Amino acid sequence: MSGRSTTGRVQTRYAQPLPSIENYNPNRKAGFWKRNVMRVPGGVEFIKKKELPTLIVTASTSIHASCPHVKKWEKFTSSKNIANFHVKPIGSSHYPQGQSASSSAKAAYGAQHPPLASSDPSSPGNSVMRPELSFEEFNDKIADAWDASDKDDILDVIKSDSNSENIDGLSDVLGATNQSQRNFTNSRDQSTKLISKKIDSSLNVDQKQYMSSDTASVKDTQLEFTDRESSRKERFLRCLSAPNVEFETLRELSWNGIPKSFRPKAWRLLSGYLPVNAERQELTLERKRDEYRSYVAKYYPLRNDPSFQETFRQIRIDIPRTNPLIPLFQQPLVQEVFERVLFIWAMRHPASGYVQGINDLVTPFFVVFLTECIYEETDPETYDIVNLSSNQLEVIEADSYWCLTNILDGIQDNYTFAQPGIQKKVQTLKTLVSRVNGKLHSHLEKHNIEYLQFAFRWMNNVLMRELPLRCIIRLWDTYQAEPNGFADFHLYVCTAFLNHWSKELLEKHDFQNLMILLQNTPTNNWTEREIAVLLAEAFSLKYLFADAPSHFHRRK
Repeated sequence: MSGRSTTGRVQTRYAQPLPSIENYNPNRKAGFWKRNVMRVPGGVEFIKKKELPTLIVTASTSIHASCPHVKKWEKFTSSKNIANFHVKPIGSSHYPQGQSASSSAKAAYGAQHPPLASSDPSSPGNSVMRPELSFEEFNDKIADAWDASDKDDILDVIKSDSNSENIDGLSDVLGATNQSQRNFTNSRDQSTKLISKKIDSSLNVDQKQYMSSDTASVKDTQLEFTDRESSRKERFLRCLSAPNVEFETLRELSWNGIPKSFRPKAWRLLSGYLPVNAERQELTLERKRDEYRSYVAKYYPLRNDPSFQETFRQIRIDIPRTNPLIPLFQQPLVQEVFERVLFIWAMRHPASGYVQGINDLVTPFFVVFLTECIYEETDPETYDIVNLSSNQLEVIEADSYWCLTNILDGIQDNYTFAQPGIQKKVQTLKTLVSRVNGKLHSHLEKHNIEYLQFAFRWMNNVLMRELPLRCIIRLWDTYQAEPNGFADFHLYVCTAFLNHWSKELLEKHDFQNLMILLQNTPTNNWTEREIAVLLAEAFSLKYLFADAPSHFHRRK
């Protein structure tokens, strides 16, 4: 989209020239440098005059608004010292080794998303895509993708590995600065306790006032967080209780997570199951729930028909494997609900039918809608479903079916014959990783790791078997807030997820140990903090690649 033409600007609404020696102007506002540091794939190198030390700020550092490095960056760019710096782009893993970003290179904006999806054979995207595999080749490559899901032979190994690891996603992202802050806080607390025990009587009035004010500041911070959370809930309440829900506002609010009490209604709206008009919502719910009951009466008796026995048999095999460590899903009533939902979906979608992995996609909806029927402090994963009335269980079942249907409609090519959607997504993931982390990509190729062998399940199950259920629910808040989140944004999440384990993967030098880690990532201790970091990394990748498909291709 064209904008006004001004000196030093590109004729586009979204792009400005990258910082360089030629266009450097010390009078520019700090915001210009903060915005443009993200546009340089490898970062921006600031070389101080008179042979003073060099400071490098990378794009991944500046992308997190909560990261302390950003505050230092803002403080640095707003200071007068920036006048003593030259600015120029430097090379990175986004470019071939030994090459740097050309100062004349311009990003391509406004391209269709996802990249590489162009049907034009002459387009750059298709030069990266390989021909789709035959069904036999595809089946051979993913034959072991499900082996690790049963967690039989390698469960002991993974348990020992995961127990020995201390996962702290926040410190991994914030780096040494945040760690030093925590160390300082701990040492300060210990020092305060020691002083209060030994020389409390000798403290003067000024010292006591200082300690009192320090404690007050901690309380103020806690109150500020509580106020911020309360304000966020108020915004959700206003949005969801409006006569006509502003859908874009709901998406914007939901991207960073939905409060538990508002999640059921928000998910119904975001999935397209519930209309935004408040007057139509109750009537729509009644009609759709009655429609699902009619489907149960029409299709479920056919489960014993010889034509459909194999489908129903596969569903019954897979359901006990659905989150086997969560007591809720091992209850007979819950498994009967899943049998009906999956069999009816398969009957109404003959193009794909039931495919192993769809059973996992029911669980987040079931748990979220269950929370409407229980106390907020009750853990749904251990709740005894017999305490619900039959009407409540029918409502949960019907709503789970319709939301699942709406989500699968956007990724149904993942489940048709030979699963071409997954093949394309895995190939795009491979390309993304090669651009983002060439060292890791080369390491996997060196040890004959095929991306289909581990990423097939990531695409087929939408990371359901890689992350705890509580993390999946938080992840789906963002997926449903993103346009085509399950199809497009999921690619960037998978790339960020693989990149997260780069250090551990690079330390392993044989096929077996690499596959064990890739198929059994130690995420049992992950919380919403780690998911927030993962989503931030994925968003930064989308920012760089989604509208600039030329970034997918290495320069010759």
